[in-house]
Amino acid sequence: MTTMETIKPITEHPYITRREDTCAGKPIIAGTRMRVSQIAIEYERMGKTPDEIVESHPHLTLAQVHDALSYYYDHLDEINADIRSGEAFIEELKKQYADSPAERERRGA
Repeated sequence: MTTMETIKPITEHPYITRREDTCAGKPIIAGTRMRVSQIAIEYERMGKTPDEIVESHPHLTLAQVHDALSYYYDHLDEINADIRSGEAFIEELKKQYADSPAERERRGA
């Protein structure tokens, strides 16, 4: 007989999908281009409540936001790796364009 501690419940996420042709196959809220990682960032790092996230993105429903957060917590390593990858990409872009003509002009150099 198996105890409840050894059984990992199967969680379905009816509002979350992946499509190779949308957002590079990253998990998104179905019918949108809103990535689960974006919802996680707004909730975890920006401190927004699910209601505030819906206010910021009125095309989303509260159920979709909660499902995205549930997916995030079920796939922490994957989504956090996606977030770190995005941050690394931004840092690389900053380095590449730090001395661009447009940036020098913006700084008045």
